[in-house]
Amino acid sequence: MRGGLRVLLLVVFALWLASCQDAEVQIPLAPAGLGVTDTEVTFGSSLALQGHAGYLGQETLRGAMSYLQYVNEQGGVHGRAIRVITRDDSYDPPKCLDNTQRFLIEDQVFGLFCYVGTPTTVKILPLVEEAQVPLLGMFTGANALREPFMPYLINVRASYYQETNAAVEHLVKDLKLTRIAVFYQYDAFGFDGLTGTELALKRFGLEPVARGSYVRGTHDISEGLERIRESGAEAVVMIGTSDPCANFIRKSLENDYSPIFYMVSFVGAKELSRNLLQSDTDRLDVVMSQVVPPPVSSDGTVAESAQEFVRLLEKYFPGEEPNFVGFEGYINAKVLVEGLRRAGRNLSRKSFLEAITAMTNFSLGGDVGLTFGPQDHQGMDKVYFTRLQEGRFILLDDWAQLRREEGQ
Repeated sequence: MRGGLRVLLLVVFALWLASCQDAEVQIPLAPAGLGVTDTEVTFGSSLALQGHAGYLGQETLRGAMSYLQYVNEQGGVHGRAIRVITRDDSYDPPKCLDNTQRFLIEDQVFGLFCYVGTPTTVKILPLVEEAQVPLLGMFTGANALREPFMPYLINVRASYYQETNAAVEHLVKDLKLTRIAVFYQYDAFGFDGLTGTELALKRFGLEPVARGSYVRGTHDISEGLERIRESGAEAVVMIGTSDPCANFIRKSLENDYSPIFYMVSFVGAKELSRNLLQSDTDRLDVVMSQVVPPPVSSDGTVAESAQEFVRLLEKYFPGEEPNFVGFEGYINAKVLVEGLRRAGRNLSRKSFLEAITAMTNFSLGGDVGLTFGPQDHQGMDKVYFTRLQEGRFILLDDWAQLRREEGQ
């Protein structure tokens, strides 16, 4: 009997072990105080710090850390310093997933912060839901982070749907254009922008006259450009990263093709300007939407909402130029700190999320403010437009400036 029982137990154990080998990594549900000590609260940030989207991660992180370092020097929030563990994912979804698993299992962070990119962030959503961990301040406007509603996600910026909808409205209503094409990155980011553009055009009884795409991480835009150029599109909505978009514009110039080039904010104004520095873009209309106002105007005036950002950036990262991406990172950090402050000393993930969703009219100065709600986890909705002029993007107030002369 004893020998038979021993054999039976060994068989059961072997079956259990085999089932574990095929199982997915299980993230334990977090106790309320995970990632919090008497002196510190810890967040994890996976973002591109190298590769073709590395500039976005670097600028986002600089903007955020300029404010967080300042707060820590003042004693932190309720006596706790804010620690951010960063890991490079090179804008690669599997790397982002691995980084996030390490944050949750090894580092046992309180929350996730300042992720960059649609395909990377979308990849980790099941982990966020399973671990019930706050994810705040993503540098992406993807609709997948907004619908269906997810209680642990806090979006600060406007969505790509809002960006493309506003752009299409200007192109069609103000400029009377009807032939609009879409050039997009062939992944979740590009599909999101494509869908947003199609929905916006549909409101006017239109659809894209052509669609062209490229593979993420490459610069080969030739097939997409040819398809769009042959369509005779008067404007091209571009959903991609800086290098391929700049290459598309340069090749268009070489082929005497000069539609209005419009890009969403993820492209990055500073990096695109740098990529096009040697190109004759003054005779082109290159427009980019932004989800934050210009921190510094063309005449050097610092926006009221950006004065602290500009001052702290110079203090902690001297020589770095204020830009849209960094300003967004700074605003993300402001929301994070305000959420910690309002949650009180007895901090938990639940109290942190409740504190943020109770924010209304949280002012950054000027006309920039954020409002959340229990079922509204996006703080900002406004979209701004900028135009490339003399090597930098400046605020575009009047779309009539883009009207094409006959024959151009």
